[in-house]
Amino acid sequence: MRDALGLLTTIGRRGGGLSSRALRWFPLVGAGLGAVLGAWWWVAEHWWPVALAAVLVVAADLALTGLLHVDGLADASDGLLPHASRHQRLEIMRTPGVGAFGVAAVATALLLRTSALASHTPSIALLAAIWCASRSTVASVPAIVPYAREQGIASPLLDGAPRWPILVAFPAATLAAADVGVAGAAAVVATVLAGISVVGLGRRRLGGFTGDVLGAAIVVGETVGLLVGSARW
Repeated sequence: MRDALGLLTTIGRRGGGLSSRALRWFPLVGAGLGAVLGAWWWVAEHWWPVALAAVLVVAADLALTGLLHVDGLADASDGLLPHASRHQRLEIMRTPGVGAFGVAAVATALLLRTSALASHTPSIALLAAIWCASRSTVASVPAIVPYAREQGIASPLLDGAPRWPILVAFPAATLAAADVGVAGAAAVVATVLAGISVVGLGRRRLGGFTGDVLGAAIVVGETVGLLVGSARW
């Protein structure tokens, strides 16, 4: 659990070294992070205008995750979206700079997340469920999808990786539905499908996943989930 917290958040440090055992804690860490953000969302809307409260929630998420997932979205966008060979894509994603695709993807995601939060009544359960589902989805990827690099940050997660974490999305959907109705369940389903789509794109264009692809899957999944949850059902 310490490894999962150390990898997914800025809270604490990693334990004895990152391994696939950390993946089984991803759903719980995601749910806890979402619950904290949901509580902050509720408090912020009592103190500030709706739009400003939404910005503060997005900023809190960036702070608690250390911009790790947003960085993954930027790198994955630069590597997956332009025309390039598999080798070129991997090299682009390894470079520290951010290109036009990455800037556009991150800016769009932040704007959509902020707008979706501003158009929805604060719900701790909804954010806990969506954040749980996004991390449950990526936690199952190392056991199902090959790693695109010979060696990288996600290498320690491969040996003995579990397949079951994605199943946690089902109780997460139930939790969200109990609080906000069908919109909550649909938001969780959309989160999972969007995350799978990003991983699928990585599989097609890279031959597998990378740490950046997983980060992008989390951000894209959450963003799509928020959009679906804030729709006029």
